[in-house]
Amino acid sequence: MSETPRRPRYDVVTLHPEMVEGPLHGSILGRGQQAGAIDVRIFNIRDHGIGKHRSVDDTPYGGGAGMVMRVDIVANALDEAREDDGYVIHMSPAGKRFTQADAERLAKRDHLVLLCGHYEGIDARIEHVVDEEISLGDFVLTGGELAACAIIDAVARLQPGVLGNAESALEESFTSGLLEHPQYTRPREWQGHEGPDILLSGHHANIAAWRHEQALERTRERRPDLLDATRGGSTDARDVDDPAKRG
Repeated sequence: MSETPRRPRYDVVTLHPEMVEGPLHGSILGRGQQAGAIDVRIFNIRDHGIGKHRSVDDTPYGGGAGMVMRVDIVANALDEAREDDGYVIHMSPAGKRFTQADAERLAKRDHLVLLCGHYEGIDARIEHVVDEEISLGDFVLTGGELAACAIIDAVARLQPGVLGNAESALEESFTSGLLEHPQYTRPREWQGHEGPDILLSGHHANIAAWRHEQALERTRERRPDLLDATRGGSTDARDVDDPAKRG
């Protein structure tokens, strides 16, 4: 009897389903769902709102501008989505900054539930029913929807059957600790600029070495902090893994 293929599930709990419908059901993510590689669902927090107008927020304790989403209503929406195995991530500017390492870690989970806040945020007691808080970076968005889409995209594309070429995910920026090497295709010459001859040489080891050196140079120029984090600040090519030398 054959084993049922793993099909990770990604849920978005939001006040604005229309903000995530397009990004989550188009392009590669859409094809991944059609192929049965992933499952994406959207849950509307307002379905659990109170009264005729489905109210989901209230004035903040202690006063202040804006409104705060009620913890009881948000928790009910999470209960609908998470079932028994959902790992709940609260999209919050106060959360841990998201990295490629986080994408790889979360890709191992079968069910992610991404909670999107709005207004002045969610009652802080929501921390008792979420598993993790994540931020895209040191800036503030109007809500968590765009951040949730970005995280689902980064995680889902690592699943088998989502990308057409599974190997492409292994050579991208941040996967090795470096930015990705530059890419070229036809035309050979464009406005006086030619693609590097070595890429057309057919010598795979030399091409791999060139790409590694270009990735290192790009990282050294544009994101030296990545070298600081992964290689103790060294900018010596010998201190960074070279794919051409792998066994």
